[in-house]
Amino acid sequence: MKRLLVLGIVVVIVLGALPVFGAYPERPITIICPWAAGGGTDRITRALALELSEILGVPVGVTNVTGGAGVVGHTAGAQAAPDGYTLTMVTLDICLLHWQGLTDLTYEAFEPIALVNADYSAITVRADSPWKTYEDLHAYIKEHPGKLLASGSGAGTIWDLARAGWLLTAGFGVNDVGWVPTTGAAPSLQELIAGGVDIVTCSLAEAIPVIESGEAKCLAFMGPERHPSYPDVPTLRELGIPWEAGTWRGLGAPKGTLPEIIKVLEAAVAKAVQSQRFVDFMQKNGFGIRFLTAQDFGKFMADEDKKWGEVLRQAGFAKP
Repeated sequence: MKRLLVLGIVVVIVLGALPVFGAYPERPITIICPWAAGGGTDRITRALALELSEILGVPVGVTNVTGGAGVVGHTAGAQAAPDGYTLTMVTLDICLLHWQGLTDLTYEAFEPIALVNADYSAITVRADSPWKTYEDLHAYIKEHPGKLLASGSGAGTIWDLARAGWLLTAGFGVNDVGWVPTTGAAPSLQELIAGGVDIVTCSLAEAIPVIESGEAKCLAFMGPERHPSYPDVPTLRELGIPWEAGTWRGLGAPKGTLPEIIKVLEAAVAKAVQSQRFVDFMQKNGFGIRFLTAQDFGKFMADEDKKWGEVLRQAGFAKP
């Protein structure tokens, strides 16, 4: 009898230590946005949170945790309790920061839930530039290496790496088109229109205003397929250069979050990105919708990490 009592106590202790999945969610959920309020990541996160609130039946709020080029917010999200109530809008930067020596944190600190967005780079030039097609520009760079200047953001950020990867994949040297760092796409496009640079490699979504105003034109798109709003602009792949580059955003949970919780969230996100309100928001603001399941998002991040690590190394931005 005494042995049975002891065994029962042990069973209770062991079972009490195991995670128990009950009704989820039962209380408000917070999504950490590693970037400032008003930016693209923040706006997409809030639009998604609005849909998830209705689908999950609990409030879903957004908290901006900024600093360290995204390190602070991603770290806070990764270190949160793995209970499904603190999520993170994980961005491409999780596959760049550790290569640059800014953090030890990698995408493996998160349980992937779903990819929701991807905005790809484009090769944009002034409307009055002498290059009518990408082939014209390619030939010019080949004949005049180092003469042209490009911009799009700061040194070593995604649009600089889009340039570096394009040049390397096309058979050029990484400095055959120089880089002028700025604080972002908007000032880079202003430099383009003013004649300070010759090329901008920011996302096509960010370049749309100056293209629509007739001040600039897009020669090539760095996405997997042509942009729906610019079906006449070829992709680099179509031009024989197998290179894609863009920023992306997806929902992640701290490592160790129960698979049952991930499944609930994955299904909710799948429904959210198909809602008419979310689709209208993304289209109106020029953001691209790209949905990947939890499993595919995890593989996608692994591939992105490997790809960008190599580009950073060849471009001289990776820490030894």
